[in-house]
Amino acid sequence: MIKLRVPENKHHFETEKGETFFFLADTVWSAFTNATLEEWEDYLDYRKMQGFNVLQINILQQWDASESNLNIKPFEYKEDGSFNFYKRNDAYFERAEKMVAMAVEKGFVPALVLLWCNYVPDTWGSEISDVNNMPLELVEDYIKYVDARFSKYHPIYLVSGDTDFPTDRAIEFYLLALNTTKRLSPHCLTTLHIRGRLQEIPDAFLYSDKLDFYMFQSGHNAQFQSMTYKLAEEFSNKPVKRPSLNSEPCYEQMGYSRNLYGRFGRFDVRKAAWQSLLSGANAGITYGAHGIWSWHKKGKSFGLIGEAFDRPYDWKDALKFEGAWDYGFAKKIFKLYDLYELQPLDIVLKNTEEIRVASNSDSTKIAIYVPVNTVLKLDKLLKDYEFTVIDLEYRRFGEADVSYEENRTIIDMHMFGSDVLIIGEKRF
Repeated sequence: MIKLRVPENKHHFETEKGETFFFLADTVWSAFTNATLEEWEDYLDYRKMQGFNVLQINILQQWDASESNLNIKPFEYKEDGSFNFYKRNDAYFERAEKMVAMAVEKGFVPALVLLWCNYVPDTWGSEISDVNNMPLELVEDYIKYVDARFSKYHPIYLVSGDTDFPTDRAIEFYLLALNTTKRLSPHCLTTLHIRGRLQEIPDAFLYSDKLDFYMFQSGHNAQFQSMTYKLAEEFSNKPVKRPSLNSEPCYEQMGYSRNLYGRFGRFDVRKAAWQSLLSGANAGITYGAHGIWSWHKKGKSFGLIGEAFDRPYDWKDALKFEGAWDYGFAKKIFKLYDLYELQPLDIVLKNTEEIRVASNSDSTKIAIYVPVNTVLKLDKLLKDYEFTVIDLEYRRFGEADVSYEENRTIIDMHMFGSDVLIIGEKRF
């Protein structure tokens, strides 16, 4: 069982043995309601092979999950079809606990959402559908019940799910959940999964000693993909230093948000990862496949509630999307070159923010993400560095063509057909 903590430097995570832990999560919000135990076993084996080590799961029913034949819900229904939060379905939570135990046995850290936005009044999710708002008087008992079920597995608790904080009442719900969780299980790391493009969190959370790290969401809006690096910069520069990561970049083959025509491809999700990682959010990254998060099965319905995405792929097909391997490769690159302490570096002489650069604290290593091939001019003389070009599409390594003029470094165009990562290592 992996037991995580935040080290003194507040850059990343480490295990209880002091080993750096690169948070590489997959998004399986709907697993507890939609996946059979046999399917879950197969899924875990495949993602484990790919190098994933965290699973983001909604404890309660995901409001935009795909239709499922399992018909197992966390609470009984009332006559109007909404949940009766006063009557829990213990069989549901027993099954969920078994799924968590299976994941932990295989080496995963569960990252469990306590209250998705539609369960809390006044949030944007409740504006769309407020039929399942949990009564405030039940929140503490619910957290105690969840704690008794899951905290022995040392999960991360995502106190909120895809939420904003529009009112004091919404903040009250989430503060109660956070404080109760930390009081009962201080060994479990906590964070907030917040709405896409949201940059600010209330001071009650920002300055709380109960919150362990930041998650942000660059999201699925095609016109706002620059948030991958803008949010990374924002959260890495918060007045309270904590590890940060992009917990919901665009998902592979996800239809554009707001029911726009188009889908995010492998390149898009890879770019989102590297732009976040080199812009201050270097504690890890989360992957998503359109069909896994909602656990979709061909022929089943998928509603347009919430963000209005196009239809998912069958989960078995989505599991094999190539972009998941790219995320596993990113984790390998971080380990190979020991990039865990990277901080953004502004040295690109080009009229774009798409190219991202970061270096470690002693400037012995520099990492450059170049999404589109170009001659790269850097406002820094790097004659004592050796450069390697990594083709991220085919995962090949090549030599860089480097020259120098005055106090600048010029890296010529590479010969690869897609995006690359350039690693500079200082000679000693």
